[in-house]
Amino acid sequence: MRIFYSFMDRDKLLNIAFILSIITIIYNVIEGIVSVYFGIKDEALSLLGFGTDSFVEVISGFGIAHMVFRMKYSDIDHRDKFERQALRITGTGFYFLTLGIIVGVVFNIIENNKPETTIPGLIISGISILTMFFLMRYKLSIGKKLNSDAIIADANCTKSCLYLSIVLLISSGLYAIFNIGYIDSLGSLGIAWFTFNEGKEAFEKVKKNKIECCNENCNN
Repeated sequence: MRIFYSFMDRDKLLNIAFILSIITIIYNVIEGIVSVYFGIKDEALSLLGFGTDSFVEVISGFGIAHMVFRMKYSDIDHRDKFERQALRITGTGFYFLTLGIIVGVVFNIIENNKPETTIPGLIISGISILTMFFLMRYKLSIGKKLNSDAIIADANCTKSCLYLSIVLLISSGLYAIFNIGYIDSLGSLGIAWFTFNEGKEAFEKVKKNKIECCNENCNN
């Protein structure tokens, strides 16, 4: 009887984990559209880079959703072909995004361009911080209950999105206060640093193949 209930609990938790992965994908699509729109409209490079990052995260999200779906039928500790390909595309996308942001920063400095406003960046980053924190904690809770390195790894990797949102919040807030164009450029470079590391991490995951946590302590 206990075994039956344990299987029921496992299936329920995996269903929740799958729903969370779908929510993550949908949220990133919406966040990407809104951020890119206002990034272009207000000429805010940091917000534009942030929004483009969200679209790249969508590709990674499909790989994670696929991984959780596989877990419903068997215990896994390695990525399959679909997940590895999603990581390759994600890593390449992050590298191109990093290059694009750097080029944009150089152009803005040369042309002395600056955003019309960064208020949308403040609002979007604030919402993103709350959303990513909720997703990270919920995924981590489920991962611990399932004793699943795969889901715990996904939860810890969500921290990158949280940190990215904090960078956008700080740069948008400082620009709103001081109205200095270089602040948006510095915020953009901060985002570029994160996207480069995300790209590097994606290719490292493909190379290792084994599913591991993003940091040394999986219980954080």
